[in-house]
Amino acid sequence: MPAPLPDSGFDYVAAFYDPFSRLVYGRALQRAQQAALDRGLPPDQPRLLIIGGGSGWVLGEVLRRRPQARIVYLEASPRMLDRSRAYLARHYPQAANQVNFRLGTEESLGSEEQFGGLITFFFLDLFEPARLRHIMARLGAVRKPGGPWLLADFGPPRTWWHRLLLKLMYSFFGLITGISGRRLPPIEAELARLGLHPEPAGQFYGGMVEASVWR
Repeated sequence: MPAPLPDSGFDYVAAFYDPFSRLVYGRALQRAQQAALDRGLPPDQPRLLIIGGGSGWVLGEVLRRRPQARIVYLEASPRMLDRSRAYLARHYPQAANQVNFRLGTEESLGSEEQFGGLITFFFLDLFEPARLRHIMARLGAVRKPGGPWLLADFGPPRTWWHRLLLKLMYSFFGLITGISGRRLPPIEAELARLGLHPEPAGQFYGGMVEASVWR
């Protein structure tokens, strides 16, 4: 049997990931993504990178706001990628030629590629700090100067139940998917290290979930 692709562990949760997230967080994760898109999507017909987009819901949210956007949809899980293709075909068939579905990791990005906006929703939290730094440096290299970096993710825990829920989340996904992260990595510090500055877009789920745009 061929070796699994790097970071492809979300194959094991693709069938139930969305219902599971809604069971735990309600609509908070979706609302955070919508807030970041409303605040930060570049105008006109942007060329965007969505990495780790999951089952494809975010595609519809982007295309509803920017019908002419051109999107590279980069996903390491073959099953998540299949679900994303099916979502687009079902809900936005007219945009089929605007979305380039690509199976792989940040290493699949060409050195010559440039994007007017980056979208990383509930993706950067999956990695231990050294891998996170590598990923973010690679993404930073394909961001056009001035292009927004849209972020929706878990913020630093503020209460005991934030810490408990994060611990349970990392234990569960670490066991099932093999993610390298064991605790929330320093996402905002790494964005600042790249010279970016945040524009807050909202807090959700008692402040545990945050949306922002970095420029």
